[in-house]
Amino acid sequence: MKIIDGKTLAQNLRKKIANQVKQYSRPPGLAVILVGDDEASQLYVRNKTRACVEVGFYSDQIHKSSNITEEELLSEVNRLNENQNIDGILVQLPLPLHIDSNKIIEAIIPEKDVDGFSSENVGKLSQNKSFISPCTPKGVMKMLDSIKCDLRGKDCVIIGASNIVGRPMAMELLNAGATVQVCHKGTKEITHKTKSADVIIAAAGVANLVKSDWIKEGVILIDVGINRQADGSMTGDVDFEDVNGIASAITPVPGGVGPMTIAVLLENTLIAYEAKL
Repeated sequence: MKIIDGKTLAQNLRKKIANQVKQYSRPPGLAVILVGDDEASQLYVRNKTRACVEVGFYSDQIHKSSNITEEELLSEVNRLNENQNIDGILVQLPLPLHIDSNKIIEAIIPEKDVDGFSSENVGKLSQNKSFISPCTPKGVMKMLDSIKCDLRGKDCVIIGASNIVGRPMAMELLNAGATVQVCHKGTKEITHKTKSADVIIAAAGVANLVKSDWIKEGVILIDVGINRQADGSMTGDVDFEDVNGIASAITPVPGGVGPMTIAVLLENTLIAYEAKL
């Protein structure tokens, strides 16, 4: 079973970005807005900020109280939209319940929407005209490409239908010529779908959901899940030990899709920066 090493792929992409940045008089700028004190969100933001510094980006980390009003947060986004030194804007999700996340995401101008979540960027992806695509699905495509997986005609099953992973992932796979099924909580007899799949992308957020009796010999498994166990360890949506010897390739958790997501965020910021040159 081949392990698709996201850490190494991400490191190589960051090196490539850092070399490109050296050519420019002004560094690309990424602003990350964190609202509240959620520990997981704080960790993600720290990792993103560290990656920015590593490739030579200007990083603006903005931490707001959890009782910020929706209007105040919209005002902060608008300020960053107008800032010529900021090329990418990211609002760390989830936001407090009193704030409409969709309204905040839509307030980011598409040219600076480096998460690729805005209606305009998602719409372009669905028409195979993407300018900036959502980071995790785009990272998954790079990982599949790294093992020379030709997706044309492949049967692909996505477990999870979120706006962040499942739905844009389906568009990426369709654009690559795959046949795609998206499964979710309402899917009947899910194992009938997964057992015939050539590629499975697991993004349900359920620890060790996908086991050996869910898959066929030689399947490629992309594990997007990050689940914290009671002992503090981290596991994915795929039961790694159980599928070992059946799958032909798998992404590990940690060290798989996560590092690639952050590296692609940097790439999206560079794309946004270069579009203004």
